[in-house]
Amino acid sequence: MVIKVFIASSSGSTAIKKQQQDVLGFLEANKIEFEEKDIAANEENRKWMRENVPEDSRPASGNPLPPRLFNDSRYLGDYDAFFEARENNAVYAFLGLTAPPGSKVGEQL
Repeated sequence: MVIKVFIASSSGSTAIKKQQQDVLGFLEANKIEFEEKDIAANEENRKWMRENVPEDSRPASGNPLPPRLFNDSRYLGDYDAFFEARENNAVYAFLGLTAPPGSKVGEQL
């Protein structure tokens, strides 16, 4: 199982940049393995992300914006869903992963 985080390396939006940094920083700090997929530098990544975000998770108009998280090809959610899982100490469950023994996040599930 591979956690994929779709980001845009050259986003003009400060909010998107902060959200991306927040997700990546959390995963790195908790030693959760992930692949960073840049939709700005790679057209295949952009196409794959847009095709695999479910209809009910798309914005009313326009394309889905990063960051978006997947476990292999299973859509997990956007930044808001990640943030909510983190606030509820349920990130491992959100990501579809087993919390490592003794992890702060794992104990509180």
